[in-house]
Amino acid sequence: MYPDRVVSGMRPTGSMHLGHYHGALKSWLALQAERPCLFFVADWHALTTHYDDPAIIEKFTWDMLVDWLAAGVDPTQATMFIQSRVPEHAELHLLLSMATPLGWLERVPTYRDGIDNLANRDLATYGFLGYPLLQAADVLIYRASEVPVGEDQVPHVEMTREIARRFNHLYGKEAGFEQKAQDAVKRLGSKRARLYNELRTAYQQEGDGDALQQARAMLEDAASLPMIDRERLFGYLEGSRKLILVEPQARLTATARLPGLDGRKMSKSYGNAIALREDKASVTAKIRRMPTDPARVRRTDPGEPARCPVWQFHVVYTDTATREWAEKGCRSAGIGCIECKQPVIDAILAEQEPMHERAQAYLDDPSLLRAIVADGNEAARKLAQETMRDVREAMGLSPT
Repeated sequence: MYPDRVVSGMRPTGSMHLGHYHGALKSWLALQAERPCLFFVADWHALTTHYDDPAIIEKFTWDMLVDWLAAGVDPTQATMFIQSRVPEHAELHLLLSMATPLGWLERVPTYRDGIDNLANRDLATYGFLGYPLLQAADVLIYRASEVPVGEDQVPHVEMTREIARRFNHLYGKEAGFEQKAQDAVKRLGSKRARLYNELRTAYQQEGDGDALQQARAMLEDAASLPMIDRERLFGYLEGSRKLILVEPQARLTATARLPGLDGRKMSKSYGNAIALREDKASVTAKIRRMPTDPARVRRTDPGEPARCPVWQFHVVYTDTATREWAEKGCRSAGIGCIECKQPVIDAILAEQEPMHERAQAYLDDPSLLRAIVADGNEAARKLAQETMRDVREAMGLSPT
């Protein structure tokens, strides 16, 4: 078994805003404290929709990395890197494309959604059709156990699992596997070997899940056993062949949804976003200009919070007592809309203050950021090269 790893990435196609922070980055901050995480800027993915204007990608790549650090991503806990600096992503994508059915790519829901929502762009390209396969390669290259996603991205993870399963079925055919596995059992020592065989029988003949977990735990503790033997024994235990690519699990992110200033999804293209590191005066002006319940034409008119975009910001940013005050004051016309907005302004500015402070060090000395990313690129590439060594060997592409 491979160690638990989390992999996630973002496309550098625009400035990061508070919607990104509450929708993804906060979950990253929690995950980096739990297990090894790899977070990458998906600059190749940005080309799938912005191939005709690549100049923006370089700028947004470095801006995004500063935003991650400003939000609290810790390079001592997580590996931060740039996708295109690890060419093994592209190599695995190419090799996986040789055996991935075309229909698997065409059925991904976000493919058709993208065609419909980006009708102003020419997306009749292989790059756009094949981006789910590149996403799969991004995850499989690190043998990740989990991928943090929203519900709309679960089909991508399911397809990644199918691709890994298909690859292992096609190429996990190690010559003499059964004999090599039995030899590996003997290397466990007589006591452990006997227990392993008993647990394997209990799982394969009786479907005993506890026996499977117990055997897995025993193998993980067998530190003196070579990694290749452990891989064989995990496969032999489950009745499968050699495990080359790991099937990741989707980890649904339980995060608050922050709408845009007009109540729609927060997006730079809609002009309804607050940037992650926006200045105080701009934030204040934007919140004060937010539309409210259209029924409150005059200050004395009662309103309904459910109809007001500002209320959704209260749900995310203010405490119970403040929300009760705002709700009561709105319905009774006891407070005006400007009064209602002030606690939201204060909370957003308080959230952004440490972000500005953390970002400033990297803005003052960009070499600090370059060093972090260089180290991340190197660490990520080392892991990717280990996977590609096994992939090439399985596909008969190893140098002779």
